[in-house]
Amino acid sequence: MDLQFKKHYTRNEARQLLPDIRAWLAKIVQFRESLRDFDDRFAHKLAAGCDLGGEPIHRWVSNLAELQGLLMEFSRREIILKDLSRGLVDFPAMLDGREVFLCWKSGEEDIAFWHDLDAGYAGREPMDWALSWGGITGSRQTKGHARARPFLEI
Repeated sequence: MDLQFKKHYTRNEARQLLPDIRAWLAKIVQFRESLRDFDDRFAHKLAAGCDLGGEPIHRWVSNLAELQGLLMEFSRREIILKDLSRGLVDFPAMLDGREVFLCWKSGEEDIAFWHDLDAGYAGREPMDWALSWGGITGSRQTKGHARARPFLEI
């Protein structure tokens, strides 16, 4: 079976990352606001062909580099940042032998939903359904082989 993701999260693994994800999202929002402020302040000068430099440009480049670093935190873990405005994040997982996403949105206390890869936010299903059904497993790549285990470890 061809898998789209190398890493598949258990519910506990995803839960353990939530404090970091909350912090990363807060910083990303700050950087986004800072970059918008920069655009508001300097877009007209850039459009007029002015050469900008100094502290504002240094701060802008630093913000871009830090933003890129935060986005890489998601990417290197194969965690999908679906919608920054809502803080919507998907963690690859396995359900009955197929890839799905554990779905979390900023403001939610816990990872309480999942959905198929192509279903999106509108297709979210409550985790209690998956718990009662009992068909959910997660896997982690180990030396090129997937090892199945429950992702709903409580």
